[in-house]
This record gives sequence, C-alpha cells and structure tokens, in this order.
Amino acid sequence: MKKLEIRTVDVVQYLQPLREGGSLPAIVKADDDFLYVLKFRGAGQGKKALVAEFIGGELARAMGLKVPELVFMNLDNSFSQTEPDEEIQDLLKFSVGLNLGMHFLSGAITYDPLVSEADAATAAKVVLLDSMIINIDRTPKNTNLLNWNKELWLIDHGASLYFHHNWGSWENHLNRTFPNIKDHVLLARATNLSEAAAEIQSLVNEQVITEIIANIPEDWLEEEGSGLLPAEKRVAYAAYLNSRIAKLDALAKEAADAQ
Repeated sequence: MKKLEIRTVDVVQYLQPLREGGSLPAIVKADDDFLYVLKFRGAGQGKKALVAEFIGGELARAMGLKVPELVFMNLDNSFSQTEPDEEIQDLLKFSVGLNLGMHFLSGAITYDPLVSEADAATAAKVVLLDSMIINIDRTPKNTNLLNWNKELWLIDHGASLYFHHNWGSWENHLNRTFPNIKDHVLLARATNLSEAAAEIQSLVNEQVITEIIANIPEDWLEEEGSGLLPAEKRVAYAAYLNSRIAKLDALAKEAADAQ
C-alpha cells in the first residue's frame, strides 16, 4: 500500500472568494505556483469542517474515486491586513495558521443529474462513501460533484461526520445507519451496490483508516471544552470509520431499499 503523503504549501496570493460556498472559500495561489480552493479554519464550522473534508476526501481517494489533491496550506497574517472587505478580512484574520487546500480544477463543470454522466460502479461507490461518512450534502440541489476531463470528481465533504460536533455522544452514532441516503443525487445510478461494498472493503481496511487519521494536523483536533484530547479524538474517528466498514453490507442494503 502506498504511504499517504500530504504536502504542505504556503499561500502567496489571495485571488478571489467563492461566494456560492456558505463558508466563503477562496481561490488562492501557493508557493508551488498551483491554484487551490482554500477552506478556512476560521469559517463557520471551524476546524471540524477541515477534518471532515480531509477524512472524506482521502477515504474517497483510497476507494479509487477521483478527488482533487488535498494539501495543508499555511496562511500568514499579511493577507488580512491588506484585504478591504471586512467580512473576508475577519475570515483571513481568524484563519492564520494551517488550513486545507484542494487543487483547483480549471474549467470543471458542476455535475448536473439531468445531463451529466456517471457510471454505475462509480455512483455506487460514491453512495456508499457518503453513507459511511454520513454526508448530507450530495443531493440534486447541491451535488458537490464536478465533471472534469470527462471524469467525475468529488469535492466538499466538510458537512459530513456530524457526530464530532458533540463529542459527549459520539458513541451513540456507532450503530446508526443513514436513512438520508434516499436523497442522494447518484442513488438512481448506483445499480451494483453489493459489488461496490465488496470492492471498498478490499481497498479500505483498518490500516488505511489509521493512516488517514494520523495525518490530521494536531491543532485541528485541539478544542477547549470538548472533553476529549486530540489522541482520544483520533481513536474515536478510527472506531467510527471501522464500524462503518464493518456494516457496509447493511449500508448497501439500506441504499438499495431506498431505490
């Protein structure tokens, strides 16, 4: 298995906000000369959204799905000092430090369920990924999918793993399924869910999950009043995701029943 290596880059230019995103992400240029969509630690859901984005994206990649490269992005305080827009200025000020960037896919088109293509095998894996991470944000109204170079690419997993918004009750989620899968934009195209479940279980094991979680930056897991230390949160994420892999057949059945 290839070792997971996440690059760290520095933001060198703030180019433009993406105002269609509720958390006001932005297109930025990094010191490697590439463009990225930057997700800010100072946005509404804070660092938890970055954790969910990272886990969801790297799990998808481990499953063989297409996800833009994720990088850690250092943002210094110089950008907030020169930004005239007060809302963006505050966002930049509260996001100094390590943020999450996603490689910008220039020319990508938002997936349209009425006209875009998605093969059945890919659709089934996306449906099961979203069942695993309880992703409520892949519906016909907001697909969080792109078509780029005639392939389907996954973006925006920050609204998933909502159990981590209340650490006091996270264990209550271990045995739950995901009834909201009935609203998934790709559900109708996911015609081979049991085969997809078997493939995912062959690709994603405890070692893969452990490595993804080990790469979460320590300070993204630091939080006053949560009752859990960062190391305990890593154990919780691993326990949750391993429980989802173990019940993938049940999640596949739930999705098939919803069809």
